[in-house]
Amino acid sequence: MTLLNPPEIPTRTAHDGLELPAIGFGTYKVEGRDGVKAIESALEVGYRLIDSAFNYENEGTVGRAIRESEVPREQIIVTSKLPGRHHHYDEARVTIEESVERMGLDYIDLYLIHWPNPSKGLYLEAWKALIDAQQQGIVKHIGVSNFLPGHIDQLTRLTGVTPSVNQVETHPYFQQREQRAYDDAHGIITEAWSPLGRASQMLKDPAIRAIAEKHSVSPVQAVLRWHVQLGDVAIPKSMNRERQRANIDLTGFELDEQDMADFAALDNPEGRSAAQNPQWYEEF
Repeated sequence: MTLLNPPEIPTRTAHDGLELPAIGFGTYKVEGRDGVKAIESALEVGYRLIDSAFNYENEGTVGRAIRESEVPREQIIVTSKLPGRHHHYDEARVTIEESVERMGLDYIDLYLIHWPNPSKGLYLEAWKALIDAQQQGIVKHIGVSNFLPGHIDQLTRLTGVTPSVNQVETHPYFQQREQRAYDDAHGIITEAWSPLGRASQMLKDPAIRAIAEKHSVSPVQAVLRWHVQLGDVAIPKSMNRERQRANIDLTGFELDEQDMADFAALDNPEGRSAAQNPQWYEEF
């Protein structure tokens, strides 16, 4: 297929100079040959940030799509994440190397600790492993996912290295204002996983539908435009090429102050999509 001209997408810049487009492509449950085709399609329509994880069991799929794409490798930012069961330093180093090998790439652009698993008390070891992998050159930038301010404070205080990215659940029903403010103050890019929340519920919300109708766009586009104007990075997923294109083509309209206020009113401090509070949730 012919590469399309990618739409103009705002970028976010971290304290270390990492630049990410405001819209990336999520790959949870994007697997096998159909997954390769979906990721190749996403790259063709203009996505340049591809999000994956060791625990998604699709690093091979992601790597193959990148290798087979007509988009030059240096234009693609690929992410993976370290699982909780490999937080011990030596295991973390091997796991990072395995991620690179599974993808069949020379390096991974961004590598994150997937969850802090605080009861195990090993995320500092994992962070040191990421720092050393970065110094080795097999990962370019390092960050965290689902880390609270206290977790990040400890990493920075004990290693002197602040994460470039913190990927957390963020959507209109759970807006993470304090976390985003902390990230901004420390030069950390906030990435939003599950940017549409429970989409089957959220996209029927009368307030969101009214905003979408006002701008003659879909509810999905209205929510993703909210993310863009909020200042974070959203990583929606779709296997459908037309929806992929629609999800990234968000520059033809702008939400006004009333729209943003209506979105702000939807926030719920208990609005997580699942019972996954980083204070106690464990991922392995």
